[in-house]
Amino acid sequence: MVDNSLKLWTEAKELFPGGVNSPVRATLKPYPFYVNRAKDAFIFSVDGAGFIDYVLGYGPLILGHKDDRVMEKIVEQLMNGWLYGTPSPIEVELARKILKHMYPGGKIRFVNSGTEATLTALRLARGYKNRKYIVKFDGCYHGSNDYLLVSSGSAVEHYSVPASKGILEDVAKYTLVAKFNDPYSVSRIMREYGDKVAAIIAEPIMGNLGVIPADYGFLRFLREVADEYGSLLIFDEVITGFRLGLNGASGFYGVKPDIVTLGKIIGGGFPVGAVLGRSDIMDNLTPSGKVFNAGTFNAHPVTMTAGYATLEILESGEYILASKAAETITSVLDDLLSDKGVIYTINRAGSMFQVFFNVDEVKNADDARRSDSILFEHFQRGLLKRGVFIAPSRLEAIFTSTKHTGAVLEESIEALKDVVSELEG
Repeated sequence: MVDNSLKLWTEAKELFPGGVNSPVRATLKPYPFYVNRAKDAFIFSVDGAGFIDYVLGYGPLILGHKDDRVMEKIVEQLMNGWLYGTPSPIEVELARKILKHMYPGGKIRFVNSGTEATLTALRLARGYKNRKYIVKFDGCYHGSNDYLLVSSGSAVEHYSVPASKGILEDVAKYTLVAKFNDPYSVSRIMREYGDKVAAIIAEPIMGNLGVIPADYGFLRFLREVADEYGSLLIFDEVITGFRLGLNGASGFYGVKPDIVTLGKIIGGGFPVGAVLGRSDIMDNLTPSGKVFNAGTFNAHPVTMTAGYATLEILESGEYILASKAAETITSVLDDLLSDKGVIYTINRAGSMFQVFFNVDEVKNADDARRSDSILFEHFQRGLLKRGVFIAPSRLEAIFTSTKHTGAVLEESIEALKDVVSELEG
C-alpha cells in the first residue's frame, strides 16, 4: 500500500519551511497525515483512513465539516460571483447580526484573520488614546503580529521580551506582560505605566495554551483597572466568539470591553477576522478617522455568506449539541482518569476543553507548561490509532461540534476507555 501522506510530506519539506504552512501542523509524529475530504464529524486522509475530528480547523467548525445548510448558501453566492471590489449586501446583514449579539450600538470592521484583527485593534487603541503601551498576558495568543509575540523575561522587572527572532526590541518594549488570573501582576505594571497604557488585551478564556478560563473576578478587575487609568479593555474572542454562546465570553462573564476581536466561527470556516466596539472608538478607523486599515479581501462575499449562514443556525439553538458533547466527554474522561489513579485536571468552557496530566489545577500559563507533555502525547497518539483526532499538543484546545452526537460520541468514548486503560501516570 502506498503511503500517500509520506509521499506528500517528503515533497512538502522541499517546498515549505518545516514542511508546513502553520507550525502546529508539523507536530503530528512522525509526520502529518494529509486530508482530502471531510463531512460532519469526520475527516478522511489521502491514505483512506477516517477520523472523528475534535480539532475542527482549530475552532471555526462548530457545525462540523461541510454542513449542508451552509454549503447551500455558499454555492448560491458562488453562482453570483466571489469578489466585487465594492460592498455587497451580505456584509451589512452579517455585521447587523454580530453586533446585535456581541456589541449592540457599536460598529464593526471586517478583516481577514485573527492576527489582522488584533493588529488593527492595537493600532486603533493607540490611535484613539494617543498612548504607546499595551498590557497582555503570558500565554494568551493574539496572532503573529510583532506587538503581541512578546513574552515576559525571567526577572520580575523584565516585562517585554520578543518571542520570535525578527521582532525588534524597540517594538517589544511597548508590550508589557502580566500573569493571567493574577490581579497583583496587573496592578504592579499599571502603577508604573498606567498613564501610558493604551489598552489591556486578554483572551477571556485562553485557547492556545490549552483551555484556561479567567476567574470570574479577574475580568471584572481588568475592567476596573482599565477605567482607573483611562486605558481601553480589549477582549480577544477570536476563539470564544460565538463558541460559548451568542454573546461570547463577554456575555458569559458579564463584563463589557471597549473593543472585541473576532475570527474563526464568524467566517463559517473561511478566512476572517473582525474588530468591533464602541462607535466613538471605531469611527477612528479610515475613512472616517485617521487610523489606517484596508484590505482587498475585507468582507469577502463568500466568507460573509458562510458566516451569516452559520450564525443563523446557531441562533436556532443548536449550541446545546456541541456543549453537551463536550460535557459528556469530559464527564466520562473524568471518571476514567480518576479510576485509573492518574493525576490530572480538566478545564472546560462550553464546547472547548483540555486535559492536563500530572497537575492538580491549571489557572495560568505556568501551570499549563508544568503539565506532562509526554503523557499527553501518549494519550493523543493512542486516540489517533483508534480513529479519534485531537490536537497533538496539550497547549491547544479540544473542540466539539453539533455533529458530535449519537454513534460518534459512543465511538469516541470507547476509544477513550481503551487509551486510558493503557496510560501510566
